[in-house]
Amino acid sequence: MAKRILVTGAGGYIGRHVVKALLDNGQDVIASDLRLNDVDSRAEHIETNLFESDSNIYSTLGKPDVCLHMAWRDGFKHNSDNHMGDLSSHYRLIKNMLDGGLPQIAVMGTMHEVGYWEGAIDEHTPCHPASMYGIAKNALREATLMLAQEHNATAQWLRAYYIVGDDLRGSSIFSKLLQAAHDGKPSFPFTTGKNKYDFIDVDELARQISAAVSQQEVTGIINCCTGNPISLAERVEQYIKDNNLNITLDYGVFPDRPYDSPGVWGDATKIHEILAAR
Repeated sequence: MAKRILVTGAGGYIGRHVVKALLDNGQDVIASDLRLNDVDSRAEHIETNLFESDSNIYSTLGKPDVCLHMAWRDGFKHNSDNHMGDLSSHYRLIKNMLDGGLPQIAVMGTMHEVGYWEGAIDEHTPCHPASMYGIAKNALREATLMLAQEHNATAQWLRAYYIVGDDLRGSSIFSKLLQAAHDGKPSFPFTTGKNKYDFIDVDELARQISAAVSQQEVTGIINCCTGNPISLAERVEQYIKDNNLNITLDYGVFPDRPYDSPGVWGDATKIHEILAAR
């Protein structure tokens, strides 16, 4: 049976892909954001500022079965003041939704909650965030899980890793590389590229998020990832090849950052369980 799923931040970099994945999966979707340009027209569109919402927001947004809260400002600017400045507004929105009767809350998380870590990250990995982005997300995670428990609601925290795809809309190294190639630059300044990360295509990420929020058996922290670490150099070289870019990497121009892990990735056990049950 189809669920009625509210997606906040539906007009964002990941949100547009998630809305489509949910609709393709047969769900009824309410898409909410400040602007909903290019968001799948099959969804119900509600353009609103969620931070200006009141205690009736759950009813105002159609009493969904699930709220997938993806809205977040300055996600690519890890030390923006907006992360901590907006934290109370995120908390208030989630609390008002649960107070109104929301039965299932899912929130978009990030590996940056964890901070420095070597190896696989699972739901028990301790968190010591090293940026304002990570600190704010970590605090919201703890508050969301506590609120959901108080309201006897299902809670899911969807922790994402390194995202590739739809790069003209993003701000990742792949976006910068694509722009440099389009600008006709022959080379791209790079590090040694030895560090290993968990890269996931944005459409696969959207598929995993859609699957996770469409069920209630697997809850808590869920890594949306591949579980397979690949060196940055290998992944970027593959990206250049796949997109037929006429540009080369200029290795060693930038030093490897001392606070970057030599290898970090997500434990994919729970997301594999969810996907296998579909």
